[in-house]
Amino acid sequence: MKLATYRDGSRDGQLVVVSRDLSTAHYATGIATRLQQVLDDWNFLSPQLQDLYVTLNQGKARHAFAFEPRQCMAPLPRAYQWADGSAYLPHLERVRRARGATLPPSATTDPLMYQGGSDDFLGPCDDAWFGSPSWGIDFEAELAVITGDVAMGADAAQGLDGIRLLLLANDWSLRELVPAELAKGFGFVQSKPATAFGPVAVTPDELGEAWQHGRVHGTLQSSVNGRKVGLNDAGPEMQFHFGELIAHLAKTRNVRAGSIIGSGTVSNQDAAKGFGCIVERRAVEAVELGAPATPYLAIGDTVRLEMTGRDGLSVFGAIVQRVSGPQADAPADADGDDDTPPPDGTD
Repeated sequence: MKLATYRDGSRDGQLVVVSRDLSTAHYATGIATRLQQVLDDWNFLSPQLQDLYVTLNQGKARHAFAFEPRQCMAPLPRAYQWADGSAYLPHLERVRRARGATLPPSATTDPLMYQGGSDDFLGPCDDAWFGSPSWGIDFEAELAVITGDVAMGADAAQGLDGIRLLLLANDWSLRELVPAELAKGFGFVQSKPATAFGPVAVTPDELGEAWQHGRVHGTLQSSVNGRKVGLNDAGPEMQFHFGELIAHLAKTRNVRAGSIIGSGTVSNQDAAKGFGCIVERRAVEAVELGAPATPYLAIGDTVRLEMTGRDGLSVFGAIVQRVSGPQADAPADADGDDDTPPPDGTD
């Protein structure tokens, strides 16, 4: 089934069930009002939502309405935790090669993962506001999963069993802020702003054969201002599947229902397939041309991410976000920076 969260003026929004082709939706009010409720009581509530989903797809739901992605918040607008892996080695290899570094021997056996902010996710069509284009604004085309409860010490198979829903993600990065943070030896904070998620969360069974061994086998399309950046195959080159990523996170902690784990930027060894972020393209340019040629994103640019299934239908709906920030002609303050505050995304 496919689930989304509509804006209703609250922090957590209103849960809706969405048809397979993303054309219609139905409020889940009689079953649950928020997605976190469903995750907390999955075995009882999800079958009821599945029944509504079947009825909706049959065109028999009495109060169905046209689905509008622009009304969506992130499917889970705030989560108990967001941990993002880096499961695609071509991405890591290229970025490190550009700065003269190599992958450590553990790269093929031990996942990289960081703990991101989970209190304020962006919806699929929300503007992404940044204080300055000099921060090196970059998108990252990713997939993610939402878990049920997974016990500390779980293995990869138990991690797979804990997956409830799949997501499309844009894990925004501010590349020019990364070096100073890494130099401190304490990880990312300012360089990793709010992540955005696609309109709908999807149960693994919806993917059919495209869901194999904890990996999504499909093409993730990325574009900026309508120009293709990547057509990346998300399946074969994912070094660590989602069960392994969950097990990595669960080694020393319980992973509670409503946790989100990301795949990292989807990437392929074949550069002809393009790239799931700008920094990777710049890394290739640095090696081949001697210096990067592609700029990071500018204020006003629009990023679009989407994955379509073998049936031609959009799996998660599209993420379509405009980069916004201080106006170029806005007055600067005494320290030379435009401190125009971002819009408050809280309702």
